[in-house]
Amino acid sequence: MQAIEDSAGPFDPKAIAPRLLDWYDVHARRLPWRRLPGEARQDPYKVWLSEVMLQQTTVAAVGPYFAKFTARWPTVADLAGADDADVMAAWAGLGYYARARNLLACARAVADTGGAFPDTEQALRALPGLGEYTAAAVAAIAFGRRAVVVDANVERVVARLFAIDEPLPGGRAAIRFAAGQVTPDERAGDFAQGMMDLGATICTARSPRCMLCPLVSQCRGRAEGAPERLPVKAAKKAKPVRQGRAYWIEREGRVLLVTRPGRGMLGGMRALPDDGWSAGGDGALALAGDWRDGGVVRHGFTHFDLELQLLLCASPEEVSLTGGEWWPVHDIEAAGLPTVFAKAARLAIAERNG
Repeated sequence: MQAIEDSAGPFDPKAIAPRLLDWYDVHARRLPWRRLPGEARQDPYKVWLSEVMLQQTTVAAVGPYFAKFTARWPTVADLAGADDADVMAAWAGLGYYARARNLLACARAVADTGGAFPDTEQALRALPGLGEYTAAAVAAIAFGRRAVVVDANVERVVARLFAIDEPLPGGRAAIRFAAGQVTPDERAGDFAQGMMDLGATICTARSPRCMLCPLVSQCRGRAEGAPERLPVKAAKKAKPVRQGRAYWIEREGRVLLVTRPGRGMLGGMRALPDDGWSAGGDGALALAGDWRDGGVVRHGFTHFDLELQLLLCASPEEVSLTGGEWWPVHDIEAAGLPTVFAKAARLAIAERNG
C-alpha cells in the first residue's frame, strides 16, 4: 500500500464516506462470503451465515467452517432441513454454541415463510438470533439498505475518528451515533465492509498504520497524538476458575458419549459424561465406578476458566448410565465434540495409546 499524505484539515464527517469507499474499491479483502465492489450482490443466506459465524471469531477461523457449511447446506432451505445433531457437530470448535442453535431456528423461520430473507433491518430483527448488529449487516451488505453497522473493527475506527474517550461499554452509544453520522445513503454495505477492512488491516488495536489510512487527515484521535489508546476499555475482571470432571468410558473400541441438554452450556452438543460443572459453580455429581486419573484439561470460556479432570474407567462393564451412544474411538473427530471435550478425548486417546 502507498503512504497517504497526512495533511491536516478541518474535520468534515461528509468527507469520510467518499474517501473510505475510494480506498475500499482498491483494497477490499477477498473473502469467501463477500462480493467485491462492482460484482453482483451477495446471496443473503451467505451474508447472514458468515456474519453469525464471525461473531467473536476471527476471519481465519471462520473460513473453513463457512466452506464446509455452504458445501453441505448450500441454501437456507437445506440448512432448515438439517438434523440438529449434524449442525451442532459441524459447528464444533467455533465456540459460542448458542449461535448454532439460533442458526437453525432462524433458518427454519425463514423456510417457514417462503425461504427468502426479509430485506429490511426491522424485519430481520424479528428473526431468531438476529440482534442489532447482524440485522444491520445483512440489510446493508445483502440488500443495499442504509443501516449503521458497528462491529469491533468499526467501533475502533469510529472511536478514533471522533476521539470518543468514554470507556466501553458505556461509550458504545456515542460511537454508534457517530457511525450514523458518517454512514452514506448509497453503498452502505460497501461502506460497512470498508470500515471493517480498515480496522482489520490498518487501524489495528496496536500500532495503527496511520500513514496508510485514507482517513488520516480527518482523524481526531490521530490529531490528538495517541490514536492507539482508543477506544478506552474498562479494566478486565479476573475470571473465576471452575473445577469439573469428565469421564472416559470405553468398551470394545467405542467411547460413551452423551448429548447435553438443549439449553445451557454447550447445549445440544455431544460430549463426554461429566459431573455437572457450569459457569456458576464446580461439578458435584460423582459417577460410581473404578476410575484412574487421566490428567487435567484447561480451557477458557468467556466468563470463567475451567480445570477439567479426566477420569478413565478401569472397569467399564460396571458403569451403568441411561442414554448416550457408543462412538468409535478411531472416528471421534466426526462426533463434533466441543473444544473442551475434544481436548479431553485427545488426552484420553494419547494415554490409551501409551
